Amino acid sequence: MKPSARLALSIALAISPAITFASQGLAQQKNCMACHAAATRVVGPSFKEIAAKYATSDDAAAGLSERIIKGSTGRWGVMPMPANPQVTPDEAKALAAWILQQK
Repeated sequence: MKPSARLALSIALAISPAITFASQGLAQQKNCMACHAAATRVVGPSFKEIAAKYATSDDAAAGLSERIIKGSTGRWGVMPMPANPQVTPDEAKALAAWILQQK
């Protein structure tokens, strides 16, 4: 990467605190990994199962973002997903996008 492009990227990231990049680290920080894992069921479905279930849904990211924050019941059986009010809307959007990439 050219130095000028690297500088522009650094500046953009520094002045855009609302941008949240999701990763397994954010999922661990927000306690997602207490109930979910990448490829195997724990308490809830794996991230791969979630990505596969919603792969063809146009509104998957928005729906997942909402369920990450508000919780849900009945989508994966009787075990409810608790609400996660500590997750901000930007973090929920980033986490949903990351989960949907876990195919």
